[in-house]
Amino acid sequence: MKKFTKLTSLLLVLVFALGVTAGCSKQSTTGIDKPLKIGVTAGPHAEVMDIVKKIAEKDGLKVEVIEFNDYIQPNVALFQGDIDINSFQHQPYLDNVIKDRNYDLVSVAKTVIFPMGIYSKKVNDLSAVQPGAVIAIPNDPTNGGRALLLLEKVGLIKLKPNAGIRAAVTDITENPKNLKIRELEAAQIPRSLEDVDVAAINTNYAITAGLIPTKDAIVLEDLNSPYANLIVVKEANKNNPAVKKLIKAYQSDEVKKFIEEHFKGSVSAAW
Repeated sequence: MKKFTKLTSLLLVLVFALGVTAGCSKQSTTGIDKPLKIGVTAGPHAEVMDIVKKIAEKDGLKVEVIEFNDYIQPNVALFQGDIDINSFQHQPYLDNVIKDRNYDLVSVAKTVIFPMGIYSKKVNDLSAVQPGAVIAIPNDPTNGGRALLLLEKVGLIKLKPNAGIRAAVTDITENPKNLKIRELEAAQIPRSLEDVDVAAINTNYAITAGLIPTKDAIVLEDLNSPYANLIVVKEANKNNPAVKKLIKAYQSDEVKKFIEEHFKGSVSAAW
């Protein structure tokens, strides 16, 4: 009798252990049994993701939106496993991060396009920019290059022919007005607008600072660009069912309508 009782207890322990293991395996594989943590930058990305969250939750996907105030931490948090997804960056920026940090991150869907704009509190026309004027651009390589290409497009500078999207200040070949290029953290540039003559500002930070890109920008980047923003995950999760549910919610007609109506042309759906 004692042997039977011990055997029964052992079997029950084994069954319980296997059940717990199976349950944990299911959760980690699907990501649906726990809130999906999504990192975004504060402002427009967060606003859009709040709408996505509501749609995803109707489809049974629990979502937790986590806001960051710079372009660096969302990728660090994703790589370290503190979040499951991030949504804030374009492909050239992601490519640069992967190259520099060897992160196993991959884009799985397009989200929105934020055209970069040139702004000023001191001039209304770029032809009025004075010699020696200070121009602020983002200090990260891809957005800095993006700003320099825009400055070249409007005729303020010229770059080496092969500079491309990775253009740097050292690639400037002609600077007829001897403009002083000041490289600042992208999030800080709107707050520095009073201290410089001209600034190239990413639209998500422009909107957060109360600027209306379609009204306040002297020049806006063409929407037909390689800078569509992305949904990014770790390589191992690119086929995760929860990620696919989130993409479905993001690329829905309801979200597209919200983007069109809420941002009034300053932001466009990229899918």
